[in-house]
Order: sequence, then structure tokens, then C-alpha cells
Amino acid sequence: MNTFLTLTWDLGRGLDLGFFTLRYYSLLFALGFVLGYLIMKRIFKTEGIAIEKLDTLLTYVVIATIVGARLGHVFFYQWDYYSQHPFEILKVWEGGLASHGAAISIVIAVIIFSRKILKRSPLWMLDRVVITVALAACLIRLGNFANSEIYGDVSNSSWETVFTNPVRETILRSYGEYIEEVEFIELGEEEISDTIVYPLYSLSLRFSSKVSNLDVAEDFVLNRIKPTLENRSKEDLNMVITGTKLQWDTQEKGLAFIEARGYPRRPTQIIEALAYLFIFFILARIFQTKMGKQKEGLLFGLFLVLLFGFRFGIEFLKENQVVAEQGRSLNIGQSLSIPAVLVGLYFVITALVKKNEKE
Repeated sequence: MNTFLTLTWDLGRGLDLGFFTLRYYSLLFALGFVLGYLIMKRIFKTEGIAIEKLDTLLTYVVIATIVGARLGHVFFYQWDYYSQHPFEILKVWEGGLASHGAAISIVIAVIIFSRKILKRSPLWMLDRVVITVALAACLIRLGNFANSEIYGDVSNSSWETVFTNPVRETILRSYGEYIEEVEFIELGEEEISDTIVYPLYSLSLRFSSKVSNLDVAEDFVLNRIKPTLENRSKEDLNMVITGTKLQWDTQEKGLAFIEARGYPRRPTQIIEALAYLFIFFILARIFQTKMGKQKEGLLFGLFLVLLFGFRFGIEFLKENQVVAEQGRSLNIGQSLSIPAVLVGLYFVITALVKKNEKE
């Protein structure tokens, strides 16, 4: 089987600045707010609203997004764990954000802002905010791709990606005092059948001084690292060691190689990012064409229907994010998307009915 594009994704999780690692996800997350601010600034200026109020809106939305996304993950995805470890809820930097929680909190924040600061209908404000939220959702999914997280299931499709960084992190997290560096060298492909092809790699391991010779290193790799990779759950399996002998580098001390097989996955983060970007252009185009004169609630409703409708479908191609999703016909993300789509349909239909009545 010839794949259209097989990508080995090994970007890591951030830019090492020496004293600090700038995470790609955080960078793109922040970029979403910056671009959203610029878009809303143009809208406010066009509609004659004081720019000073935009700073207040940004504060509301930033706080709502972070708090809501975190609490959404805690309550929707891992309440069993966090109910026993409540102080870990504050560790946002360790990951664990849910878009459904962010959506709910942003709506609440916009309602408060509209009534308290803007003195306008919340739907008027929501119709404009969702344009920027769609763009931010695109950038966040790109951040997920950069971080090698929330990926699709194992596949042999025409477009697939081997995420190697989770393998590196697994090895260094478990055996960091013995392994100093982990790299991946592409070797080719292993054709299992006419429809199944796996990429092959040479797993490069740089041992610390605690591993004294080749025999000790080989035993360490085959009896410790190999089982660790193989015992990963289906959702986390990205690579297994297939070689039976460790090859020691003759020129560099402590460097050894062994063959491994990569498991290609659908890059659903990229698919989602492209879909959300398309939704952004749809909403922006409608707003621009109508010059903001469309019926209140139409853009907000379309946003909910399109974004969460797509989210419902793409989840069929993604791996479960938490153990609680195993064995469910619909995962947590899909279950939360259904009411969002229904609410969106209500606002779209209501806006269209009001338009027809006026005509």
C-alpha cells in the first residue's frame, strides 16, 4: 500500500530557551487571543463602540477560557481522579483542558459583559465573539498537533503521522537516569500485507555512565524499555522495539541503536484545525456580507452547529482521551457535542423565523 503522505512528527513540545521552555501549545493558544483581539478591535471600531471596553471583554474571555476549559476537563473527563486530588486542579500547566467547558464559560462571560458593560443583547455580542473563537479553535488544534497529543487512531490511510515524541517522553520519564537522549532514524517501511504498512526506525539511545557495557545496555533495552513500550494502552501505542540485538556505535561512546516499528495515526488535529478555519471564514463572510445586520443569534447558532457537529463526527477517528471513555458507544466529547448542536439549531431556526416574519 503506497501512502500519500507518511510524516514522522518529532518536533518535541516546545522551544528550549535555556531558562524556560516555551510550549508550542501555549504559544498558539496565546496567538488565538491576540488575533481575536485584533478582529474584535476592527468590529468595535466599525460599529462605533469604545475600544476601552474591548480590554474588559478580553479580560473576561481569557479568564473564562482558562478556568472553564480546566473545570470542564476536571468535571467532564476525570472527576474520579481530581475529586481525590483537588489541589492538582490548579496545575493547568500539566495539561487537561476541555473545549466544551471553555465554550460554556465564554458564553457566561459574554452574557455578563453584555449586560454589565456593553448594555446590549448578549446574542449581539455572541454573534461577534464566535468568529474569533472559531479561529482560536483552529490554532489550539495546531498546538495539539505540535505537542503530539489528542491524535487519531492507528491507521494505514493515505495521510498518516507517526508521533515519536510520546515515545521519547515515555523512555526518558521512566529511565531518565540511564538514558540521556532518544532519537529516531527512518529506515523504510515494513509491508505486513497489501493494505498494512508500518514505518521502520532505528531507535538511537545515548546511555549514561550508569550503563557500563553493551551486554548491560542490551539487557536493559530488551527487558525493560521494550516491555514498557509494548505495555502502553492501544490509545498510547506509538512504537514498539522489533530488533533483538543492540548495535553499539563504534565511534561514539554510550551510543547504541536498535530497530523499532512505528504505528501511524490519523492527524486528526490537522483535520480539525482546517475545519475550524473554514468555519471561521464562513462566519466572517456572513458577518461581512450582512455588515453585522443579520438576525441576532444566527452566527452564534451556526457556530454551535458547525463546530460541534464536526467535533461529533471527527471523534469517531480519534483515540479515547481518558480511561472513562473505554467501552462507550459515544465518547465524552460526542456526548457533550449533541446538546451544543441542538442549542445551535434552536438559535438558527429562531433567527430565520424572525427574518421571515419581518419580510
